[in-house]
This record gives sequence, C-alpha cells and structure tokens, in this order.
Amino acid sequence: MKIDYIIVGLGLAGLAFAEELLHANKSFIVFEDDSQTSSLVAGGVYNPVILKRFTPVWNAKEQLEIALPFYENLERKFNQKFDKKFQTKKAFKSIEEQNNWFAALDKPNLADYLDSTIDTNKYQGVIGNLGFGNVKETGRIDTLKLVESYRNFLQNEHKIRFEKFDYSQIIFQESTISYKELTANKIVFCEGFGMKQNPFFNQLPLNEAKGELLIIHAPDLQIDFLLKSTLFVLPLGNDLYKVGATFNWKDKTSTPSEEGKNELVEKLQKVLKIPYEIIDQTAGIRPTVKDRRPLVGVHSKHKQLAILNGLGTRGVMIAPIVAKQLFQHLEHQQKLDAEIDINRFSL
Repeated sequence: MKIDYIIVGLGLAGLAFAEELLHANKSFIVFEDDSQTSSLVAGGVYNPVILKRFTPVWNAKEQLEIALPFYENLERKFNQKFDKKFQTKKAFKSIEEQNNWFAALDKPNLADYLDSTIDTNKYQGVIGNLGFGNVKETGRIDTLKLVESYRNFLQNEHKIRFEKFDYSQIIFQESTISYKELTANKIVFCEGFGMKQNPFFNQLPLNEAKGELLIIHAPDLQIDFLLKSTLFVLPLGNDLYKVGATFNWKDKTSTPSEEGKNELVEKLQKVLKIPYEIIDQTAGIRPTVKDRRPLVGVHSKHKQLAILNGLGTRGVMIAPIVAKQLFQHLEHQQKLDAEIDINRFSL
C-alpha cells in the first residue's frame, strides 16, 4: 500500500498536520497508541498574554489568525462546538501588579488585548480585593472532544491504526520508506513526550513537565469568565470548573497524585472562599523545550523523517500554524522559521 505520509501520534500536532494533508488531498495513515495524553487532559485555553509577567505570547497575533479559523472549520466539519470564547480576568494580588498592568498597556503588541479599566466588581466566592484586569481575545478549545471527534472521523475513513509504532520496522529506500506493508514518502512524528523513545529524534532537548488538573463542583461560584490568580479556574458549565495547573519536573508518570491534588487545594484557598467538591483529577505530560519554542523540521540524515513536537502549554494556539509551516516546508521547500527549526540544535 503506497501513501504520501505516515503520522505518528494524534494529539493537537498530529491532528493539525492531518488537516493540512486532507486539504492538499494527500494520502496518509495515523498510528496512535494512547501513550501520550497531554492534549486529552489539557486546559485548552488560548490567551495572547503571559499574565505572570504581563508580556505578549510569542507570535500571538499570527498564531490566533491561523488558529481561530482552523477551529471554526473543524466545528463546521463535525457540526460540533469546540471553541468557547470568554473573557479572562486577572485577580491582582498587589498594587505592584496593578502598576505592571498599566505599564503593559503602553506596549503596542499588548494594547489590543488588555482593558484599560480595572474591574472593581465583587464576584461571589472570589478573592479579589484589589480588582481584576480584563484580557480580551481569550477562550478555550475542548481538546478532549476535538481529538475524540477527529479519531472517530479518521477511523471511519480507515486512516488510523490504534497500535504502537515500531521504529525498528522502518526500512529506508532512496526517497521513500517502507513500514510493514506500507510505503510512504514521509513520516511525521507528533509523539509529544513519546519522542524520548524515538531513536531518530530523542537527542533533541525535550523536557517533560507533568501537569495536574482538578474538576470541582461549586454551585455558589457562578462565574462565566476564566479566573486567573495563583492558578486558573475555568467554567465548564453545570457548576463545574476546571482548576489548574501544577508543574512537576520530576514525576514522569501520567497518574494523578496526592501531592498534585494537595498543591492545587492549597492554592485554591487563596483564590476561592466558597465550599466546593472535587469531582475528578487528571494528569498529563507536557512536552516543553528549554527555549519555549516548538521542535519542527527534518532529520539531518534521513530526509524522509520529520518532527512536529514541543508545543508546550500553548498547543491550541501553536499547533495549526506550525503544522502549516511544516507542510509547506516538506511539500514546497519553504524555509522554516529559524525559531522553530530543529536545526537550532545539533542532532
């Protein structure tokens, strides 16, 4: 069976690249073994501002210009709602934070996203004595619903195999590869943390940051915005809220931990002053890179192998634009942005 591409992994990166192939009428098979869950447990929030430092997200404007229409198209394709737009409110913890907010308003690439008026409203159950800063152009992609819908679609199209990819079965031809009974022009690895087991790309500096989230039931909260404070509190509907997230650089498992739960509960005490019940706890491994840029490009020796990885905490914003860049690079030899090209590291 001859195809154009094999994609390994179907998180946000693999899904975005698959869309590029479909639009270009390219044939492909996806291999997915459920070993990586970062896209499935992700908060899915898109926000053009880093609220810890009031600085712009790298390439935020360009990312959103590609990402938002990308998700709109998928909503039409599957007749489902994935994108929930809302306002984000940053709870100020000090006068200094307020001053930093106003200083950030003078930066041209932030002015479009930050409200110049401090919100002094009181929200039941929310600790925010110094007011809130409103961030515009924010929302959440339901990544779990999206990936599951996409998997079902690929299954119906016979374009996905739920099995572990075996690197040792790759046979290199002059300009193609063989894998079992498949012959493909290219393999694109979108494995997230699974890249650590990939003998062709595991020299790249991918770090693993475990993130844990809680789902709480809080009928008295009644907020319809994303609250950003010591952690985030994200409304899901039906009095349910997603709360997160932890960063653990030591624990490499995707298993929810008591330590993670305790950390989130302790931080919540500084954010909410109402009763709540913990309904669920999830965990996943975020693939992050030391320079906080994705890993995109072609293997130095085996030109049939490419990688799309390292999307970090902002995968919903980054995935569509880097998938497009990689496709244009592989099909039309367009140069990759130097900041994302794996050539910035020596393989």
